[in-house]
Amino acid sequence: MLFDTTLRRDLSRTFGGTLAVILTIVLTMMLIRTLGQAAGGVISPQDVVLLLGYTALGHLPTMLALSLFISVVVCLGRMYRDSEMAIWMASGVPLVRFVQPVLRTSWIVLLVVALLVLFVWPWGNSQSADLRDRYEQRSDLSRVAPGVFQTSRDGQRVFFVERENPEAISARQVFILSQNGTRESLTTAKGGQLETINGQRWLVLDRGQRNEFDAANGDKTLSNFESYRVLTGERALQRAQARPPRALRTEALLRDPTLPNQGELAWRLGLLFGATNLVLLGVGLSASNPRRASNWNLMFALLGFVVYYNLINLSQAWVAGGKVGLGPALALTHGGAFMLALSLLWWRDHAQVFSLRPRRAAGA
Repeated sequence: MLFDTTLRRDLSRTFGGTLAVILTIVLTMMLIRTLGQAAGGVISPQDVVLLLGYTALGHLPTMLALSLFISVVVCLGRMYRDSEMAIWMASGVPLVRFVQPVLRTSWIVLLVVALLVLFVWPWGNSQSADLRDRYEQRSDLSRVAPGVFQTSRDGQRVFFVERENPEAISARQVFILSQNGTRESLTTAKGGQLETINGQRWLVLDRGQRNEFDAANGDKTLSNFESYRVLTGERALQRAQARPPRALRTEALLRDPTLPNQGELAWRLGLLFGATNLVLLGVGLSASNPRRASNWNLMFALLGFVVYYNLINLSQAWVAGGKVGLGPALALTHGGAFMLALSLLWWRDHAQVFSLRPRRAAGA
């Protein structure tokens, strides 16, 4: 009883501190990336915080699995360095006995990982895709901030407008610099507004002039107009019907077992199985020699996590590409990791017994 309580308390405290550190680092990196996308015009600046939350929810299962794995290695590794493990083993407690209290502490985290991967992960990806689609499907003019020169998504046009309301479909003092091959045109107008014609967005300009220049032959053309239409190059806002597999719910993946859907299902189930196997691997990888000045078990554990996580992504690519089935991929990747964890635990418990066996003298 004392053994279980002490181990679970230390493991819970270590897990909380590790998760706080990893969450802070990952959120900082995500915030920098999201701000860069907003500055580049990929997402709306008003949706930065919301998109950051969706992205964090998507990566939370991986962060929980990594935090749990590191906490197991660090907690048991400290017991090795402080000679507590030697006392427990001298009392007849094998390393396999540590699996039960570790799993009792970890089952809540594993349950949260399962819920996040199977339900929250596709929901967060769907919401993120909706935010990006709504912003990407807006016209170039509606994305332009008043009084600021803005380049279109294709890089062929530069806009400058004056608007009282950034969300309005009309504007005044429109400036458009367009380049298509060797032809360059400069269009100015007193005002303009957006119109939807045959599912496409057009900018209708009123009372302006257009100056064209052809660099190939040096021809220049100047024309005045009362009304002029410019295709903004974007479709009208509509909800995308086709969603990537990562944005589909788990039951939708099961109902439509295409290769990409099976690959996504292999990743979701793989992350859940991987989190469980990492707990068992952490118990075996935590062993260290307290007499050594340096401790390399944590570095080897992190290297093992990176390899295992890459194998999960690789199995997803194999299943999506039709190179291997869903069942064999899960059995090979995670069944192999489970057997490796059990073998490591068995070897840790019996290595000392083998080393203490009497050796036959030479020539006997």
